[in-house]
Amino acid sequence: MQQLDWIVLSVTLLFIIFYGVYKTQGSKNVEEYILANKQTPWWVVGLSVMATQASAITFLSTPGQAYHDGMGFIQFYFGLPIAMVVVCLVFIPIYHKYKVFTAYEYLENRFDLKTRSLASILFLIQRGLAAGITIYAPSIILSTLLGWNLTLLNIIIGISVIFYTFIGGTKAVNVTQKQQMFVIMFGMFVTFYLILHMLPNEMTFSNALHIAGANDKMNILDFSFDTETRYTFWSGITGGFFLMLSYFGTDQTQVGRYLSGKSDKESQMGMILNGFLKVPMQFFILLTGVMVFVFFQFNPVPLNFNPNNKILIENSKYKDDYFKLETKLTALGEEKKEYNLLYIDHLNQNFDNPILRNKLKELAGREKDLRDQAKELIEKVDVKAETNDKDYVFLHFILHYLPKGLIGLLLAVILSAAMSSSASELTALASTTAIDIYKRNINSKKSEKHYVNATQFFTLGWGIIAILFACVCTLFENLIQLVNILGSIFYGTVLGIFLVGFLVKYVKGKAIFWSAGISQISIFFIYYYFIHIYPSGQEKLGYLWLNFIGAALTLVFSCVFQFIHNRKKAFYYSS
Repeated sequence: MQQLDWIVLSVTLLFIIFYGVYKTQGSKNVEEYILANKQTPWWVVGLSVMATQASAITFLSTPGQAYHDGMGFIQFYFGLPIAMVVVCLVFIPIYHKYKVFTAYEYLENRFDLKTRSLASILFLIQRGLAAGITIYAPSIILSTLLGWNLTLLNIIIGISVIFYTFIGGTKAVNVTQKQQMFVIMFGMFVTFYLILHMLPNEMTFSNALHIAGANDKMNILDFSFDTETRYTFWSGITGGFFLMLSYFGTDQTQVGRYLSGKSDKESQMGMILNGFLKVPMQFFILLTGVMVFVFFQFNPVPLNFNPNNKILIENSKYKDDYFKLETKLTALGEEKKEYNLLYIDHLNQNFDNPILRNKLKELAGREKDLRDQAKELIEKVDVKAETNDKDYVFLHFILHYLPKGLIGLLLAVILSAAMSSSASELTALASTTAIDIYKRNINSKKSEKHYVNATQFFTLGWGIIAILFACVCTLFENLIQLVNILGSIFYGTVLGIFLVGFLVKYVKGKAIFWSAGISQISIFFIYYYFIHIYPSGQEKLGYLWLNFIGAALTLVFSCVFQFIHNRKKAFYYSS
C-alpha cells in the first residue's frame, strides 16, 4: 500500500459516510426513519437492492470461487429473475395495500401475533449472524494480506456503518448505496480491463476464453439431476428460486429497500431493474475471477494464497518439504506458460488443437496435486489451519499486480460493499426489533419520537452485536457459501409462512405457527445429517434444496394441521 492508495481509500470512504450523514440527518417520525418517507425513486430502489446483496463477500469470494471451480456458480442466480416477477406481482402489492413498516407486520393481519413474532425472531437470528459475517469477511482477508489488526478492522467497519445508519436510517442507507454501487462497479470494470491489458500481447479476449475453457472454467450449465451436486441448472431454478423469493420477498433487509419506494409501481420497477442487472453483474464478477485464473497461467502463483499458511510452514519442520513443492510449482509454471503460448499461437491460426487442450488439463491436474500436497503439509503443522484459499485469490492479485492508486480503489470497493450490506442489515434488524417485537409485544403506547429513538437504539445494539460476532467468527470454506447456507437454513420456513398467507386462505394462525416450528426443526436435522457431517463436496444434498424443502414442509404441515383441527372442531360440535 502506497501513500496514493491510502489517499484514494480514505477519501472515497469518508466522502460516502459524511455525504450520507449530511443528506439525511434529523428524522421526525418512524415513517421517515424506517421508510424514508416513501420518497425513493425506482432507480434508487433498484441500486439499493443490488448494493444490499452485493456485500464484500461477493467481491472477495466470487472471483476466488470462479478461479477454482469455474463459472458454474452462476447457476445459483438463475431463479432470481423469476423470483423478481413473483415479488412484483404478489408481495409488493400486498405490502403496499396493508401499509406495513416491515414484512412481518403483514403476518399478524393474516394470522396472529405469535406467527408474526416467530417469523421476526427467525429473521433476527439468521440476519443477526449474517451481519457479523458481513463485517468479518473483509476484515479477515484484509488483516491477513495487509497485516492489519483483525479486531480493529471489525470495529472500524462496524462503527463507520453504525455512524451514518444511526443518524439517517433508511434514507441514509439509500443515499450512500448510490455512491457505493458506483465505486463498486467502476472499480470492477477497471480491474477487468487491466487484467486483459496485462495478458500477453498476442492474446485476445477470445483466446483467454479458450484457455479458460480448456481448463474447465467455462462450464456454465449443468443439467444433471444429481441432488448431491451443489450448483446445477435445476437447483438454481428451484432451490435458487425459493431462496431468492424468500430473500427478496420476506427478508426485511430487502423488503425495507422497496417499501421506501414512492409507490408500488416505483418499487416494482426497482425490483425489475434488479432482475435485469443482477445475473449479468454476477456473471461479470465470476468472469473476472476466470480472467484472474488465465492471468496466472502466465505469471507466478503461490502454492496457497493465504499468506498465514506460508508463515506457519516457515516456522515448522516441514519448511524444506514445502520449499521443494514451491520449486516444482515454479518449474510447472514455466511449462504452463510455454504450452499456453503455443496454444494461443494455434488459436490465432484458427486451429483449436485438442492435443494441446489435453496437455493444459494435464498441467492443471499436476498443479492441483502440488496444491493438495501443500495443504497436507499445512494440516500436519496445524490441523485447524484454514487450507482453503478461495477468499484470498482476488486480493492477492490486487495487492501484487495492480498499479498504485488502484489498490486503494479496489480496497474501497470491498469496504464500500461491506458497508452497504451491513447498513441494510442494521436498519432491517433495528426496524424489525422496534416494530415487530418492542412496539407490538412490549410497549405500544408511546410517541413517534420515542419509536424513532428506540429504532436508533436497536441500530446501535445490533451494530455492537455484529461487531462482537465478527470478532469471534471463524473462517469457513468459502464466505459467500457460508452466507447462502445460513440463509438456506432459515429462508425456506419463513417463505412457507408467507406463501401460505398469500395463497392458502384455508389455513389459520395456530396451524401455521406449529407447522413453521416443526418445519424449522426438520430443516436443522436435514442440514446436519445430509450436509454438515460430510466433507466439502461430498454432501448428500445440495444446500440450495433446503429452501424448497423448508417452504414445502411448511405448506404441507399447515394444511394437514388445519385439516385435523377442523375435523376435531367439527367432531366436538357434532357431539
